[in-house]
Amino acid sequence: MKKQKFIENLEQTWAAFNESFTSLSDGQMVQPGVCGEWSVKDILAHVSTWEEESLKYLPTILRGEQTPRYTKLYGGIDAFNARMSEECRGLSLDEVRKRLEHTHHRLMTYLESVPEEQFIKETRFRRRLGWDSYKHYPMHTQAIREWREHAA
Repeated sequence: MKKQKFIENLEQTWAAFNESFTSLSDGQMVQPGVCGEWSVKDILAHVSTWEEESLKYLPTILRGEQTPRYTKLYGGIDAFNARMSEECRGLSLDEVRKRLEHTHHRLMTYLESVPEEQFIKETRFRRRLGWDSYKHYPMHTQAIREWREHAA
């Protein structure tokens, strides 16, 4: 897959994610129970956290270096998610929205600088990017949509 097509596909999953919550009121955005105990606001913070992780570790991968294991650093992915969720809990809804947009913009700007060959076939870079973005967004898009259907 060519880099531009890859980026377009990533942006399509991003747009679908955004569409899943765009028309919600602020009250709905902070209502718990969308994904476990998480609200939509918590999901947005979670998604931006993983995009930040991409920005932190994708350059390391491009240099051919190993990234740290979440098991060693935090006791696993679930423990990392819980820790980051707790750290973001005190952020206002506006702060979370701004962080989400800013982080995504930084990620997309970074991807423009990445060599084409990282997008053509499955690479460590592409695998990590997928886990943190285009394979991650749909899971939360679906959770928000299902919650909206049941809440209606």
